[in-house]
Amino acid sequence: MALIGISLALGSAPANANPKYSGIVIDAKTGKTLYANDADELRYPASLTKMMTLYLTFEALNRGTIKLGTRIKFSANAAKEPPTKLGVGVGKSITVEQVIYALVTKSANDASTAIAEHLGGSEAKFAAMMTAKARALGMSRTTFRNAHGLPNSKQVTTARDMATLGIALREHFPRQYKYFSTRSFKFGGSNMANHNRLLGVVRGVDGIKTGYTRASGFNLVASVEDRDRSIVAVVMGGRTGASRNAQMKDLISRYLLKASPRGKGNLIARGAVAATAIAELELPKVGPIPEQRHGTGGRIALAYAAPSPAPVVGREALAKSLQAQKVAIPVPAPAYIPPMPVETASIGSIDPVTTASTAAMSGWMIQIGAMPDRDAALKLLARAQDKGGKALRDVQPFTMAYAKNNEQLYRARFGGFDGQSSAASACKVLEKKGFACWATAN
Repeated sequence: MALIGISLALGSAPANANPKYSGIVIDAKTGKTLYANDADELRYPASLTKMMTLYLTFEALNRGTIKLGTRIKFSANAAKEPPTKLGVGVGKSITVEQVIYALVTKSANDASTAIAEHLGGSEAKFAAMMTAKARALGMSRTTFRNAHGLPNSKQVTTARDMATLGIALREHFPRQYKYFSTRSFKFGGSNMANHNRLLGVVRGVDGIKTGYTRASGFNLVASVEDRDRSIVAVVMGGRTGASRNAQMKDLISRYLLKASPRGKGNLIARGAVAATAIAELELPKVGPIPEQRHGTGGRIALAYAAPSPAPVVGREALAKSLQAQKVAIPVPAPAYIPPMPVETASIGSIDPVTTASTAAMSGWMIQIGAMPDRDAALKLLARAQDKGGKALRDVQPFTMAYAKNNEQLYRARFGGFDGQSSAASACKVLEKKGFACWATAN
């Protein structure tokens, strides 16, 4: 698949005159596509790749697998990565927070590889985790082969998928997202400026990431929040950084005011459902299954829960299940699903989709899984209540049956919380005990 073409300036020239160009603007409150140009065509992500590297890093921080002060050692493989880089020597280390700053500002390739090896065991395993997470988020046409974005013909994405990732970073990690607004980072006596030149220049821009290789052209994902409107915009394939920035400024000026001042956000939470089963197939078998939960403030973070017994599901059934979901941010059909080395998956994952089979209980509740039979759901609830202690002492466990793809499943839930705060607190307790948790209100 050739992605080579002679790039033309983006600014005032028609976008479709540039074969590499693609772009999209998404209303981050409603998920509505405000603008799209070749948004589903395959492109090279370049250093936009590091958005997913940071996503998995933030996820590990939230799980407690690593801390900001954890030392990340540089292997020979990491140290030899070409610029841009920090230049850390073999066997030396920096903190996780320094890695984050290095990726956000300088887009350091050596730091990307170092954190990938630390979290994944190897760069290849981490790339598989990245692709799995992309599937779980609804990024159906993205495949990762490395953690930094240096040239690899099989590492591809789309403007729409990158917008999805940008929104996911904002929604899932409101505390860590502040790193993307960092203007400069001091390391080893040098001041490293953020490559995103729109920060502090265009009103409302608070991140996210730039990228460039010769094959990709100049890429940029930008997040904008101005008063009561919010968008995430993507420009890919610019001939120069200046023309890319000019195109992004134009998109922001044209479409920010067209975004809705109303909307609940949480687009990824409402969109990606069945993809957690796909994600399990992609992940190296060194950890548990990724699931989703709601955290405080109505946003979602990622948690992990031990896999539960479930029927064997083949690739075709999983693909149909994924395509059947109604996502808030549209993805092209048919969805691209890469080769999968395993033919089984657990469907004991959280399913936030509302169906006609609603529970009689109202108010704030939490869900910890969706199981293939009621007894399995009740056993999961009993284990959770035993581990949850006083956080679950005065709430009621219950199951809720629903049908999906001609299969009967049972949601495992606790109801009767005083409000969002108590439901979110219970989720935090369960997360520490190894359960996934998602808070909702009926």
